[in-house]
Amino acid sequence: MVLRVNTIDIDPPLTGVFYVGPAAMALGFCSSCLKRRLNALPKNWPQVLSHGIARTIYSETGQWEKVYGIENRKKVETFWHQKIKDNFTSINELDRSKPKFYVLSMFPYPSGKLHMGHVRVYTLSDTVARFQRMRGMQVINPMGWDAFGLPAENAAIERGLNPDTWTKSNIEHMRQQLERIGLSFSWDREISTCSPEYYKWTQYLFVRMFEAGLAYQKEALVNWDPVDQTVLANEQVDENGCSWRSGATVEQKYLKQWFLKTTVYAKAMQEALEDLPEWYGVKSMQANWIGDCTGCFFDCMLKVDNVETGEIISAYAFHPEAIYGASYIAVLPNHRLLHGDSKVKGALQEAFAAGKDCLTRVSAVNLFTKQELPLIISAKCEFEGYLDCKIGIPSTDLEDAVLADSLGISYARITETIEDGTERITNSAKFTGLSRHDAFHAITKQAQDEGVGGHLTSSKLRDWLISRQRYWGTPIPIIHCSSCGTVPVPYDDLPVLLPTVSTFTGKGSSLLATVSDWINCKCPRCSGAAVRETDTMDTFVDSAWYFLRYTDPLNSERPFDKCLADFWMPVDLYIGGKEHAVMHLYYARFFNHFCQAQGMMEHREPFNKLLVQGLIKGQTFRLASTGKYLERDEVNISGSEPVYAKTGEKLQITWEKMSKSKHNGVDPEEMVSKCGIDTTRLYLLFAAPPEQDILWDMKADTISGVQRWQSRVWALTSKFIDARNSSVKPNPQILHKNEIAEAKKIWQNRNHTVNEVTNYFTKDFIFNAAISQLMGLSNLLSQSSAGVIQHSREFEEALADLIIMISPMAPHLASELWKGMSHVTHKLCTQYDWSKDVHSQTWPTPDPAFFSQPDIVEVSILINNKSCGSVSVPFTVSQDAEKVQDLVMQSDFGTNYLQGRTIKRVILSPRKALVNFLVQE
Repeated sequence: MVLRVNTIDIDPPLTGVFYVGPAAMALGFCSSCLKRRLNALPKNWPQVLSHGIARTIYSETGQWEKVYGIENRKKVETFWHQKIKDNFTSINELDRSKPKFYVLSMFPYPSGKLHMGHVRVYTLSDTVARFQRMRGMQVINPMGWDAFGLPAENAAIERGLNPDTWTKSNIEHMRQQLERIGLSFSWDREISTCSPEYYKWTQYLFVRMFEAGLAYQKEALVNWDPVDQTVLANEQVDENGCSWRSGATVEQKYLKQWFLKTTVYAKAMQEALEDLPEWYGVKSMQANWIGDCTGCFFDCMLKVDNVETGEIISAYAFHPEAIYGASYIAVLPNHRLLHGDSKVKGALQEAFAAGKDCLTRVSAVNLFTKQELPLIISAKCEFEGYLDCKIGIPSTDLEDAVLADSLGISYARITETIEDGTERITNSAKFTGLSRHDAFHAITKQAQDEGVGGHLTSSKLRDWLISRQRYWGTPIPIIHCSSCGTVPVPYDDLPVLLPTVSTFTGKGSSLLATVSDWINCKCPRCSGAAVRETDTMDTFVDSAWYFLRYTDPLNSERPFDKCLADFWMPVDLYIGGKEHAVMHLYYARFFNHFCQAQGMMEHREPFNKLLVQGLIKGQTFRLASTGKYLERDEVNISGSEPVYAKTGEKLQITWEKMSKSKHNGVDPEEMVSKCGIDTTRLYLLFAAPPEQDILWDMKADTISGVQRWQSRVWALTSKFIDARNSSVKPNPQILHKNEIAEAKKIWQNRNHTVNEVTNYFTKDFIFNAAISQLMGLSNLLSQSSAGVIQHSREFEEALADLIIMISPMAPHLASELWKGMSHVTHKLCTQYDWSKDVHSQTWPTPDPAFFSQPDIVEVSILINNKSCGSVSVPFTVSQDAEKVQDLVMQSDFGTNYLQGRTIKRVILSPRKALVNFLVQE
């Protein structure tokens, strides 16, 4: 039963609509006598009413509730939840009248449960997506699942399930979690890397790379788990050299592995960094990872006793322009030629002597110069970077000359200096006479054109090993034929589906080899008997191009349509953890460069701006005696410092990345249930800038601070609703002089706030600073006089813009505030579409007059970070640190406070009109 009640003369006053349930009836309330009964209630009537009558919200009743407590918060979020999600409707890429904005958060592994790190990154992307949509952009904010990999395979082993079943169940659960915590994604673009509709195109791109000479197979030294019979990444081996899962001692083993030749694009990726905006330190990380691309590899064919073996190796030349002056090729003692399945293995092992430079019976023919060079085994254990095979060029390297002399290997001088001091190349076939610079470019280009090397890269880089001896991954689309050799699966036969396995034993790709009707096949070329490749791809391959599939996720003819990729790419803002800022980013850039070179898309770089987020850390309690992490209920915090509840032992207290094993995680759904969706969002945005870590503390002032702010904005809106629903019509003409000045101040503050918040959303992404600006505007509005609230257009517009600017961060609260504000009787502002919700409003812009520059700027002066005064300077020089310093020194302030002191540094902040003098004390 629902009953509308007018204001009742009790303390506190009661107005609104009340739901009368059985509990209320049990107290003696009925529809006919409720009003009389309410008048007789004691002063603690809200507590009594809570048994059967609950407050409700304006959107449901048309009556504004002035208090924004926990119950109202829940009702607001419940009412608006689905409506806000529906606001993210499908877009029309064919409508090019609107500019696009592609915001992307790194997609998760479907572990089955969200953690606060997920919620933080998705809150960032959700906030930016809402903001850009309000600016008139066509926005996509897609979501998908990085669904292959060892964790799912291990979980399947432990539970006796197929990993496909386990993964799909987790995806469904996590999708529901994302829905419950109010995150809106472009779900019509959802992808999953373990879906055949996706990995078909991963295989397609692999075949394209194979045909381009960028995918190849060779032996490599790997970490081998003898129990799980799988290759492990370095991070899956503990400090004792044991497998993180099985506990077995990891073996170093040579296996034939598949590689992608990422080094071919190293120079292009290094140079492209210059054209990208600042990536908060990530550009330098990428540049350092790639290194200086000043050398290149040359392919060489091996011979033993002058007999060709047909085996090819790649050797690195630090000075390609002097390649005709090469005298030998050196390999390290741990090179695969000495340990793997090589035709020259015996000859090399025969010549090897530890700690010595060993000349061997093996030679190598440089396929570019056609020179035959002796192969030596170096006495060194390592070369520069990751190199294990290099070309010795004595005329450009003294160490190479010493080694050649010691082994009696002849060599020719390859450079000479002419009269003007320029070095030119000699004894180098058709390149003789060129300057070193010109020879460098001519030789490397011709080697590239001939397909025998020449691609500039650094000694720090290795090609990407993508083979994994696991079942749950993208099958490598290769067929091995005894007659035709290594043959790619034809495009029309893709995808190569993973076979269904009835009993999952967890033996990785060796399991695939047992599925006879899957592994045994016909060669696509000769139709003879052949077998499939049983290795699957590293999951980094799946995630190296997913952002491209989002542009055209339902395409069944190709990975993506060029027209759509050209429209949406590059990603305008890519958000994710800094731990992926090197390898994943490098691999993604490689795939994008390859696709662009293949004519599949226009843009070479995949990401325009990158926003890396810090970790969310929880407090951990650990026993010093054993190192054991304790659960919260095992910790006694009643004293001056936490102790172990059982023994009273003092604890080691640290802040660490949240994890189940350390008992310091926070369930996002519990947080949302306790504090609400908007409070959780605001806390994550306000606690720290995105790139910084958050130390999660439920007792921190930040949580209570954002809760109080929401209540203040609600109270502020309540004042406006009361004033404008009264019988007095607003009339700006009757404002007094002091009220006009007050309204002008509000207008100036409104313009400043809009300008600053917009910049924070578009340039700096410092959302905590944006919230601080909005808090400042709401505080100013809260101090407004009754006359300004009643009659000022400036107040109304500032309040409306405040709610609009809050909406990307706290969408439910803003929706309800806008609903209440839009239905007041008397409004002055006509630029808003009051019939639509807040998310359909246009993002506010500052008044153009706000940007008119003053003749004089008042610059605040700090000395050693302490405010000391101000000096007026002409606007024309206000951004010139040297001129501002001179004017300050010439002023009375400078004479009194700075003359005669040693000034170590002067820092000018033009945006804040502030200059800081750091002086010697």
